[in-house]
Amino acid sequence: MPGWLLSVFPSRLFPGARERTQQWKELVGVPCPQATHTAQRIRFCCFLVAQSCFRKRGKQFRWPPACRPWGCFFGLVPWWRAESELAGGSYRSRALISTWKFHCPVLFTVFTNSSHIVAIRTTGNVYAHEAVEQLNIKAKNFRDLLTDEPFCRQDIITLQPRPPLPTPSLSPSLGPAGCCRCLPSSCMAQDMPGSLPHVFCFNVSNFFHIKNNMKIIDPDEEKAKQDPSYYLKNTNTETRETLQELYKEFKGDEVLAATMKVPEKAKVDKLNAAHYSTGRVSASFTSTAMVPETTHEAAAIDEDELRYRFVKKKGYVRLHTSLGDLNLELHCDLTPKTCENFIKLCKKQYYDGTVFHRSIRNFVIQGGDPTGTGTGGESCWGKPFRDEFRPNLSHTGRGVLSMANSGPNTNKSQFFITFRSCAYLDKKHTIFGRVVGGFDTLTAMENVESDPKTDRPKEEIRIDSTVVFVDPYEEADAQIAEERRKTRLEAAAPESSPKSSQPPQGSQGPQAYRQGVGKYISPAVTKRVAEEEPSSSAAVPVAKKKPGRGFGDFSSW
Repeated sequence: MPGWLLSVFPSRLFPGARERTQQWKELVGVPCPQATHTAQRIRFCCFLVAQSCFRKRGKQFRWPPACRPWGCFFGLVPWWRAESELAGGSYRSRALISTWKFHCPVLFTVFTNSSHIVAIRTTGNVYAHEAVEQLNIKAKNFRDLLTDEPFCRQDIITLQPRPPLPTPSLSPSLGPAGCCRCLPSSCMAQDMPGSLPHVFCFNVSNFFHIKNNMKIIDPDEEKAKQDPSYYLKNTNTETRETLQELYKEFKGDEVLAATMKVPEKAKVDKLNAAHYSTGRVSASFTSTAMVPETTHEAAAIDEDELRYRFVKKKGYVRLHTSLGDLNLELHCDLTPKTCENFIKLCKKQYYDGTVFHRSIRNFVIQGGDPTGTGTGGESCWGKPFRDEFRPNLSHTGRGVLSMANSGPNTNKSQFFITFRSCAYLDKKHTIFGRVVGGFDTLTAMENVESDPKTDRPKEEIRIDSTVVFVDPYEEADAQIAEERRKTRLEAAAPESSPKSSQPPQGSQGPQAYRQGVGKYISPAVTKRVAEEEPSSSAAVPVAKKKPGRGFGDFSSW
């Protein structure tokens, strides 16, 4: 009966033996065993005076239960008349509230014999203890949850406390005649009023599988344990996003295998030897995970960096377009990586059949995209490469050849040619060449009308083919190969020459002149050395220089 006090002022807090016997018979349907029962508190679903339940087994009482606003609980009609006569007055039926379901008006949890039920003295409202504890006590808001009337901590009345667990045992508690003091399972299934909770209390540590540490392996749980997130209980948003990104790009086994491998030593020769060492000696001295190294080795310079040192010439390429030819000079000595990318793509016929997809009069014309959209293209290495800015190269004048990109270090295959000076593009786009022939063709390209919205030429300007006239990188590779061949020949020459220090076969060794130390030294050599040395008596003493008083030089420091 939500919102009303059930039995706050009973005349006695426990039923007698007669009432308990009659209650057992009504609920279970069999006579109660002859046993002495201890006194128990009246259940919240029993009448105050009659101490009988509201419902019988399988049917209801003739008179439904009701309660007064101040807490008296009784059968609706007969006890209403009795109370009316005792009080000497008459009561209207509006003052009586009748219902069949008992639940908390806040949490809407149905009250059972194991529920912790409390009431508020000032209002008479009944709630589950969980609602009052969470919303009143912990929140320190002592106001009724329904009427918002204030109350104090002492006004909370416990109608039914949570029943304590019996003494731990491995079987239900039995009466003197071996009868179970708890009601049958059928009564508990129907939640019969007046029934005691049928609780089996046991000691977990006495079970066989606990004593012998026997555990059945759950395959699903073992599979879940392989996920690192299984052991994470609470994570914030930033941690979850970081883990999700890590799981997408994580390559733990490959990284671990790479770190466990002993790195292969690069072949170092006279050409690619750096002026600094690999640092493995100092690293192995301070690390227990590395194999100890005792000899310093020169680090190897990157092969591309070595090749670019031998590039001293310009490169020359011709573009055969649908409007004529363009002769380009490439600054291979200043921007070697960008020029090598352009020359390799031309040799692969990568630009053959591509169109200039963007043309802006008095600005630039752009091409080099096989898709013709301005968003495609790849470098000869399959990935973007770094920018190469030089202070002596600027977008000054007509016909400057430069790389198109989408940001720093994103050069691929697209390039553009300027129609006029664009100095504001310096240090944003890599300049790697210029037009040295075919300015009439460049002018014809500029005169082609373009779509004002997309800047795409209305007439198709296509690159039919490309021709590379001078490739400095082939000459650099040939020069490096020749230098290394000479180095190998020089290293092999001393090994092939015979050793003259070895004594000829059949000789008995060096001649001995005396016994003891210095037996192989000739007396003639000793006599000649003694004659050449001047006598100590004939030596002229050198006068000491007096120190000067001036500042002088730093010779005396």
